[in-house]
Amino acid sequence: MQSKTVIGHSVTDKVVLYGGLPLAGAVLGFFLPRIADWASRQKWVPFQGPLELVARWDGWWVVVVCVAVGLLGGLLLAAMALDDTLKVTITNDSVEFLKNEKTVTVPRAKVATGFLDGKEIVLLDATTRELAREKHDQFKSDAQKIPRAFRAHGYPWSEAGDPHEDRFRRWVEDEPELPPGANAVLKARAKSFGDGDKGKADLRELRDEVAKLGYTVKDKDKKQYWRPNTLR
Repeated sequence: MQSKTVIGHSVTDKVVLYGGLPLAGAVLGFFLPRIADWASRQKWVPFQGPLELVARWDGWWVVVVCVAVGLLGGLLLAAMALDDTLKVTITNDSVEFLKNEKTVTVPRAKVATGFLDGKEIVLLDATTRELAREKHDQFKSDAQKIPRAFRAHGYPWSEAGDPHEDRFRRWVEDEPELPPGANAVLKARAKSFGDGDKGKADLRELRDEVAKLGYTVKDKDKKQYWRPNTLR
C-alpha cells in the first residue's frame, strides 16, 4: 500500500490551470485593442475614457504588451486558484489539509469517524466533536476517491454520511437550550456571513470557539445548525 495518498493539486489540475488560464489571458490580450475599439463606440459600455485610450494605441508593440500582460495575468490567476484548492494528504498516521497556505493536521489516533457532508470532508473524534471540516474541490464523479483513500489507510468511514445528522437543530437567537456563552458566539458568528474572506476566517475561528464550549456548528444557506458534542 502507498505510504500516502494525495487528493487535489494533481498534475491534471496544474496543467489545466497553468496551461488554460495563461492561454486564455494571452488570447484576450491579443484581441484587447480590437475589443476596446468596438466597445469605445458603444455608448452604453462604461469606462469609455480608458477604452478610447486603448483603442487609439497602434502598432505591433501594443499587441505584444497586451499579450504579455494577459499571459502574466493568467499565471497569477492560476497560482491564486491553486492556492485556493484544498490539498489532502492521507497517511496511516495522520491527515493533513492544506488550503490558502494554512495547514490543519489531524492524528489518525483521534479519528473515530469520517464522512462526506455534501462538498465537505468531516472527521469526528470519539465524543463526536469535529476535528476537521474542510470543503473539497473534487468533481462529483471523482468524489468517491476520497472515502476510498481514507479506507485504504485504515480510517473508519461512514458511507451513509453524518451519523449524527438527526441531532442538528437550526440556531435561533437566544436559543433556550444553549448556554449564554454559546448563544453569544453564534450571534457574533451569524454576522460574519457575506463578509468575504474576512467573514470566512471569522466563521472558522468562531466555529472553533463553539466547539470549545461543547457544541458543533455547521452552516447551510447562511444559516447555522448546532448539536451537542457528547451523546446524550
